[in-house]
Amino acid sequence: MPRTSSKKGLTGSAASTNPAADLFRSASSKAASKEMERIDQLFYVYANASSGMIDPEGIEFLCSDLEVEHTDVRVLMLAWKMQSEKQGYFSLNEWRKGLKALRADTIQKLKKALPELEREVRRPSNFVDFYSYAFQYCLTEEKQKSIDIESICLLLDLVLGSQFRPQVDSLVQYLRTQTDYKVINMDQWMGFFRFVNEISFPDLSNYDSNLAWPLILDNFVDSMRAKQG
Repeated sequence: MPRTSSKKGLTGSAASTNPAADLFRSASSKAASKEMERIDQLFYVYANASSGMIDPEGIEFLCSDLEVEHTDVRVLMLAWKMQSEKQGYFSLNEWRKGLKALRADTIQKLKKALPELEREVRRPSNFVDFYSYAFQYCLTEEKQKSIDIESICLLLDLVLGSQFRPQVDSLVQYLRTQTDYKVINMDQWMGFFRFVNEISFPDLSNYDSNLAWPLILDNFVDSMRAKQG
């Protein structure tokens, strides 16, 4: 005679149901929904009603509330965190992505999140991505692949100046006085990053022009060595 289960009336799904776990999941879902609602509400404080995006004017208001200058590197870091595609503009999806990652659903929380964001960006594993992003973020025209010298000088100062002041000052001075190049491309931009990280400065003793350096850096080093005699 077949044996009957002692757990009468319990189906497989019902047996595995944990009321406490269901309650926790429900509460977590509601909390996440409320957080996203607050993130959205904050977005519309700064968004342009007609475009549905935070535009340059909105970003200036945002910077004012965050008590940072709109030229502060942390604003660029915030754009990196959102993976903003268009310079000076934040879409709702980009805003959601960035603020959710930062766990910031109020302006006060976003302000408090900036120091940790800066530490995150400064980690070597992230900084090279941020440095590359900074160049791409400044490509404001369709199919644009290079950036004018003056903008590059400002960008170098913004993203590398605090860590590599002597190298950046010398490189910027050279870029502004040389006449061979009017624009800089991504390969040259990444070459600058490799240069400040790898080359002994100011003696330049380990710079080898036979290696795969952009020609503009060969010229820069030649100029530096000529000055040093």
